[in-house]
Amino acid sequence: MPKKPVTDRNGLTEEQFLQSYDAGRYERPSVTVDMLIFTVMEQEQDNYRKLSEKSLQLLMIQRGEHPYLGQWALPGGFVGVDESLEDAALRELYSETNIDNVYMEQLYTWGDVGRDPRMRVISSSYIALVDRKTLDVQAGDDAADAGWFEVTYDVLESGRKELAEGYVEEQKIRITLQKEDVELTGVVAITETVQGHVRRVRREIAENHGFAFDHLKMIQYAIERLRGKVEYTDIIFNLMPPLFTLSELQRVYEIILGRELLAPAFRRKIADSVTETEEFTKDAGHRPSKLYRYRADKGSR
Repeated sequence: MPKKPVTDRNGLTEEQFLQSYDAGRYERPSVTVDMLIFTVMEQEQDNYRKLSEKSLQLLMIQRGEHPYLGQWALPGGFVGVDESLEDAALRELYSETNIDNVYMEQLYTWGDVGRDPRMRVISSSYIALVDRKTLDVQAGDDAADAGWFEVTYDVLESGRKELAEGYVEEQKIRITLQKEDVELTGVVAITETVQGHVRRVRREIAENHGFAFDHLKMIQYAIERLRGKVEYTDIIFNLMPPLFTLSELQRVYEIILGRELLAPAFRRKIADSVTETEEFTKDAGHRPSKLYRYRADKGSR
């Protein structure tokens, strides 16, 4: 017996409904993607006996067009009607910075009204940790310049007020990006309200000097999330060379987390993620150190 077609309250099948559907019934916002590409950069010291300094770096592009002409932004752009968010993110990253074949994770969707002066724009942000030495960054497309900025993350204020069924916690975070003679700085005010089982977080830009759009908020949130991810995932190994010392690995963790770690506790924490090799460092002026590699198959052991 033939199956009776499913119809809606107007007696229309799905095929009939789609044929008569008015795609212009609702105003359509535009969609963009923005990429937060982090690395840990090594800065060699003049004295070969000193350990090299490292710092957290973020890739930024200088806008070559209005709006925010001359200001600095995250790599990104508009999503085409026939491409996925991931495809758009990879395309825009390559066209603006010459970076290709990078694994990125979706971070957050930003939809505040008025976040783009041109029109209603919703942005999906992506985050990645990369080994900078394998990349050749070049400005392209509508970018006037592109480069790595050293990131500084400072908590200016922090307070908590207890409520009858929860609390309100407020913070002010200063983000500073530095590249040679260019300095970008701004303050993000964060208000977290918890009442019962309901949690709300509001981020507002309190100060902004040089950042385009609402990218200052994206950067603050990305660093916050990045610090959480390195605690419970192996994402940090995307930054490491094939062979590394445990001291080098610990220093990278400390740079991202923004605090020092106790060596014994750290080594217990990462024991299942690394494999000892038979190789040693050969740096002049330093005692040879054992080299390790990332254990990608640790989940199967």
